[in-house]
Amino acid sequence: MVANQEIMDKDRLVTAVEQEMSDELNLKTRKYLRGDGANLETLRDKKLKGQLAVREKLYGQSAKAAAKAEKWLMPTEEGYLEPEGLEKTWMVKQESIIREVDVISSRKPFDMILPELGPYNLEYASSGRYMLVGGRKGHLAMMDMMSMDLIKEFQVRETVRDVVFLHNEQFFAVAQKKYPYIYNRHGTEIHCLEEHGAPLKLQFLDKHFLLASVNKFAQLHYQDVSTGVIVANYRTGLGRTDIMRVNPYNAVIGLGHAGGKVTMWKPTSVKPLVTMLCHHGPVTAVAFHSGGQLMATAGMDRKIKLWDLRKFGVLNTYSGHAQTMDFSQKGLLAIGNGSRVQVWRDSGNQEYEKYMSHAMVKGYQVGKVSFRPYEDVLGIGHSMGISSILIPGSGEPNFDTWVANPYETTKQRREKEVHALLDKLQPETIMLEPSKIGTVRPPRRKERSTKKEIEEEMETAVEAAKSITFKKKTKGRNKPSKRAAKKEEEVFKAKRLFLEQQQMNNDRPLKKQRIVEAELPKALQRFSRKKAS
Repeated sequence: MVANQEIMDKDRLVTAVEQEMSDELNLKTRKYLRGDGANLETLRDKKLKGQLAVREKLYGQSAKAAAKAEKWLMPTEEGYLEPEGLEKTWMVKQESIIREVDVISSRKPFDMILPELGPYNLEYASSGRYMLVGGRKGHLAMMDMMSMDLIKEFQVRETVRDVVFLHNEQFFAVAQKKYPYIYNRHGTEIHCLEEHGAPLKLQFLDKHFLLASVNKFAQLHYQDVSTGVIVANYRTGLGRTDIMRVNPYNAVIGLGHAGGKVTMWKPTSVKPLVTMLCHHGPVTAVAFHSGGQLMATAGMDRKIKLWDLRKFGVLNTYSGHAQTMDFSQKGLLAIGNGSRVQVWRDSGNQEYEKYMSHAMVKGYQVGKVSFRPYEDVLGIGHSMGISSILIPGSGEPNFDTWVANPYETTKQRREKEVHALLDKLQPETIMLEPSKIGTVRPPRRKERSTKKEIEEEMETAVEAAKSITFKKKTKGRNKPSKRAAKKEEEVFKAKRLFLEQQQMNNDRPLKKQRIVEAELPKALQRFSRKKAS
């Protein structure tokens, strides 16, 4: 009896666990379903009813497969700060967070005080493992953020305006006083890109192997770093700017200008794809969401705006000022201004509200904020060095080793580099809507033929009609007069089609047709246009 009781208890426990897992899976499945299913009972058409039933079954299977993949292949979930009662998340200090997190996470926040060579700029590699630091007075350094080891540090004895990693951590580009330079991880100068001039900002398009720069003469350059060819060189025509960001969704470059405009560029277009008037004053910061359909801008008019890039309309406008902005992988927005950094979170329907706040030491001026990929960390470059703070929920918790692997070996890195070069996209593939690539272009409306073309076609048809040979018929029906009449009839038929087309073109009203003026009263006739004599 005791053994049977134990077996029954085990069965109940297994059933309870299975029920709990099933409920969890159903909850995840609802997230991937396309709304409520169609009500098939009201349909009378049996064929349509069967087709819809098969379609609904496929939708359910795909949603269940996506939920299982999320459960087993993406086991880690992001964790945000959860307030209790009247508590506010933006009032929580970094010291309180560090006391509660694990030992490894508690080592990630730090303050590196370098007062003599600032202000500092920073950039993270796509895997989030390496950090590149550039001081305004020529100090360059690369760090391994996992082991907190310094890989290389050197002084270029020249003004450094910006730093950016290339396709991997082995190479990086630096915007120096006169030209951009490319260095390897050992600090050896590889190239001097004299064609770019004096750069103010750099961006790298990793899928296309293109290094983009904007110089002090407002010239936008694109250079292919795999071949060394200058792909494009355009004048923006809107004055000097150092506000440049790349949209990660479609690789379109966004520039912010002093007139309050934001322009979007691709290397195969002389003119900007889009010109948006975003602010009534100079644009101070631009940031793009990783989804590619949300843009944040800040201006000197003390406004921060969120834009929907699908319809190029403003979603929300907030009061505030920002010198630098950045979106995280999970959609958090970091805003740096003066000695304060704020992080906003989407509360639903693109309504952003304050999530966290961090105050630097009084007098520090924030120059750059950047989220570290795959980590809940925000890097801050300021006038007195660099800092790092914890932002729970900012990073993607599950990384894909085929996309970005923080633990990749030398062999894996080499193979990845070769595959990236083989899969390199051409500059022509950069467009506002990349999903259109591979689709069929809609047919153009047929253009109206000119009068000369109609006359030439008609002459060809008449000549063909005249050259027709008729069968010889019986006596009395093969007279020359009858044969001539038949030829005239064929010529008239050939002409008639073209004459009708010409008549239709003549009868069709022009796009810009003057409105016939009606008879005006005598008192108003002096205001009407006088006819040319």
